[in-house]
Amino acid sequence: MTLPDPTTRPDPWHTLHELLAAMDAEIEQVYVERGIEGVRPRFAYPLIRLAHAGPLTIRELAESLDRSHSATSQTVAAMRKEGLVTSEPGPDARTRRIDLTARGRSLVPFLEAEWRATHATVAELDGEIPYPMTAVVEDVRRALERRSMRQRIRRHLVEPPR
Repeated sequence: MTLPDPTTRPDPWHTLHELLAAMDAEIEQVYVERGIEGVRPRFAYPLIRLAHAGPLTIRELAESLDRSHSATSQTVAAMRKEGLVTSEPGPDARTRRIDLTARGRSLVPFLEAEWRATHATVAELDGEIPYPMTAVVEDVRRALERRSMRQRIRRHLVEPPR
């Protein structure tokens, strides 16, 4: 018996991914309106952190942002391509020290202002909707602490016959 293609059903993640992408696009549009090209919203956090704590190795930066080494390394590569950071050999052959370029440093005051404005906007949105986004995230996190995503998937997983 062949089961139907499960990807023909609506993807429960789609609306969340679409919302986050739309919000990021709106933030990026704020940058473009200010004449800031080549800067993505995901750059703000590491650029601000580097301004306050840098230079840092990729591992140190990842830990300070609570991000994976891999994701941070990819973000650093994209920021380097845009001329926002430099990457120099670190204390040993396996590490790289990341620091802001003059361009990166010049953007930090605006990025800090945007960061604060974005957080104020999220608080404003939380006040407008009947069930705040931050509460939803916290409730989902607590539910997953009670029973992990993996445990929940295993409960519903029906292995195909061999």
